[in-house]
Amino acid sequence: MGTRGTRGTWRVYLGAAPGVGKTYAMLNEGRRRAGRGADVVVGLAETHGRPHTAEQLGGLEVVPRHERLYRGAAFTEMDLDAVLARRPEIALVDELAHTNVPGCRNAKRWQDIQELLDAGIDVISTVNIQHLESLNDVVERITGVRQRETVPDAVVRRADQVELVDMTPEALRRRLAHGNVYAPGRVDAALAHYFRAGNLAALRELALLWVADRVDEGLARYRDQHDITERWEARERIVVALTGGPEGETLVRRAARLAARAGHADLLAVRVLRSDGLSEGSPRTLAGQRALLESLGGTYHQVVGDQVARALLEFARGVNATQLVLGSSRRPAWQAVLGPGVGATVSRDAGDLDVHIVTHEHVGKGRGIARTAGSALSPRRRAAGWALSALGPPLLTALLSSGFGHFGLVTDILLYLALTVGVALAGGLWPAVAAAVLGSLLANWFFTPPFHTLTIADAQNALALAIFIGVAVAVSSVVDLAARRTRQAAQSSAEAETLGLLASSVLRGERALPALLERVRETFGVTSAALLERDDGGWNVLGATGPDPCGRPEDAEVRAPVAEGAEPGGEGETVLALRGRVLPAADRRVLSAFASQAAAVLEWRRLAEEAARARRLAEGNKIRTALLAAVSHDLRTPLASIKAGVSSLRAADVDFAPEDEAELLATIEESADRLDGLIGNLLDMSRLQTGAVVPLVRHVSVEEVLPGALRGVPGDRVETDVPEALPPVEADPGLLERALANVVENAVRHSREPVLVSGSELRLGRRPGRIEIRVADRGPGVPDAAKERVFAPFQRLGDAPRGTGVGLGLAVARGFTEAMGGTLHAEDTPGGGLTMVFALPPAAAPEPREGR
Repeated sequence: MGTRGTRGTWRVYLGAAPGVGKTYAMLNEGRRRAGRGADVVVGLAETHGRPHTAEQLGGLEVVPRHERLYRGAAFTEMDLDAVLARRPEIALVDELAHTNVPGCRNAKRWQDIQELLDAGIDVISTVNIQHLESLNDVVERITGVRQRETVPDAVVRRADQVELVDMTPEALRRRLAHGNVYAPGRVDAALAHYFRAGNLAALRELALLWVADRVDEGLARYRDQHDITERWEARERIVVALTGGPEGETLVRRAARLAARAGHADLLAVRVLRSDGLSEGSPRTLAGQRALLESLGGTYHQVVGDQVARALLEFARGVNATQLVLGSSRRPAWQAVLGPGVGATVSRDAGDLDVHIVTHEHVGKGRGIARTAGSALSPRRRAAGWALSALGPPLLTALLSSGFGHFGLVTDILLYLALTVGVALAGGLWPAVAAAVLGSLLANWFFTPPFHTLTIADAQNALALAIFIGVAVAVSSVVDLAARRTRQAAQSSAEAETLGLLASSVLRGERALPALLERVRETFGVTSAALLERDDGGWNVLGATGPDPCGRPEDAEVRAPVAEGAEPGGEGETVLALRGRVLPAADRRVLSAFASQAAAVLEWRRLAEEAARARRLAEGNKIRTALLAAVSHDLRTPLASIKAGVSSLRAADVDFAPEDEAELLATIEESADRLDGLIGNLLDMSRLQTGAVVPLVRHVSVEEVLPGALRGVPGDRVETDVPEALPPVEADPGLLERALANVVENAVRHSREPVLVSGSELRLGRRPGRIEIRVADRGPGVPDAAKERVFAPFQRLGDAPRGTGVGLGLAVARGFTEAMGGTLHAEDTPGGGLTMVFALPPAAAPEPREGR
């Protein structure tokens, strides 16, 4: 419990879905603590009209809400200042993700809670899993409903306790059916949509996984705080060691099978990089293995360590792994005399960690080490070093032999040593070795008794010369190695930064070819970069950047193949051509990464073009086929009726009675009206597909457009229930009238009972601030799987009578509604039938508010 001057503790009840009882649990916990003598107040609780939840408020002190006006409407919010002034021990605050009305001190309710915690007040709060920011898009894909109010995951993770309020899908659906969650009028629609058993099961799994991850984080913190290093098998984690060698795919697949058998355990791959840069494996091979790993649900990690076995074990223990998968050594058998391999060392030191040594076809066939060959110094410095090694010792000998003076053998040797170090700094190892050998010979000849011979009389002098040679060679080696490592580190850093930028561009979905070529030009400092593709007529430039780009690969200083599958010299060969300078061999690896991304960009572009062509062809074929069917039957039927009626009236040999003549004229008129409606829908659909519909949106009341929409429907077939106080909507009156008319006429055709047209304002639930117009019929209804399909062009139910339309009415209605910024979807009518729901923005919409 928080005390004054310290931050309060925070407990969050996390609901797996709306209606599971998180508010009930919060209030019940408040009553329990109040019964133990704690000072508890209710800062804010939303009962949503649920009687059992409202009963829990009995006996608890409730801080009155603060009323605010916004855009002419009154809203109530938690009175933060009143709660802070009351200074209770515990405050109960519901709906963590709620957005406050503009004008409040904080934009979000979780920010109000942070102020309470900072004041030393303990807080108990609630939130549903669908309001967590990281899961917002996932929940939308599952339920089809986007949550407008979210809270960052990091905020909830900062809570001292997170308790899951869970309920099986079957139990929650029973609660809904019994009226314990929503009013009876909303139960059927809720059960048919958001509260489907599959949706609830998926939300429940999301909640369980999120809480499990947080528990895992808490376990890791506890182990760190108490210096616990031994393995706790709370959760199976399998680590596979990769080197970039050819056996990697076998190891990844084997580890994935182990993870699946262990109940979908966590799968991690790790590669150990040596700090000296002499790491094994091919980057391209490693990239393929990493892609395979991620496709199997694993994660890739890299660590640095000179002792590979120790680094592997430290990583495995750090992530609390239970199993470690390694490949059998690729070292030849004779190398065993040099010491145990990584696998043997890991197995020996693993302790209680299970180690799997996996055999593969590359066992004992040797392995490659990526070593840097040649000197790390420039040719000019190497030449200077050789010149100094050849001229320096004789010049120093001449100087010491001249009148400048002779200081004794030890001093002379130190001078030769200083000269050798200088040669090493200038030219590297081998010039320094040559200088050391030449210097030792000259020192022996001129300054070691007996003089002018290579014989050494004094053993101490011989030892001094030997030490001189050894120290000179050792110092030269260190200097040369330092120069190599400096250059390797700089090159590796530059490559890592470049590849990191390249990887980030891939993750961001950057597929623009000009941007990629410009990045190539900037990275390698060339004047131009071009992507060339061969066809029957020669080379085509697919993209280029910089002045005077290459038109043929032969004009480039650097060429890199892009399309690996294409045969060199054949059609489809693709080359990345650079002009401006010749790249060193060390840069070719990074250039190949750019070439691989260029290949991916080309492939993506070709696939996108093919998919677009296929969609256009399929859509055109579908429309042509449907239009042919419509013209051949649906349009022909009213024309035939008109033709028959006119022919009958014009017949000179038939004398029609007045009532018969009136009936024929009525038939002609009805058929003409039907034909006019069919042609109108065809024209409207073509306008929608070409984007020619531009709505003139203004404030319009639903009562204003209803008479025109119902003009063509008999009065006894439609009932209306639109409240007079229903706010106006933002819509185009003409488009809204046409959309309503199409939907009502469609409902009348499929329902024997009168169709109900009703209007309501939504200020509760998941779509706040919307005006709904419902057109409910009592017809046969539509299965859930076909509810979206009924809005497709030329789509009709299987039992729809021929000649009643071409199946464009609902497609046109949805197109017009969406053009005005609204939505149109289908729901089941409680008791049977289908309800079409228009959701339109109000003329003065308030800010989205949860639970209002």
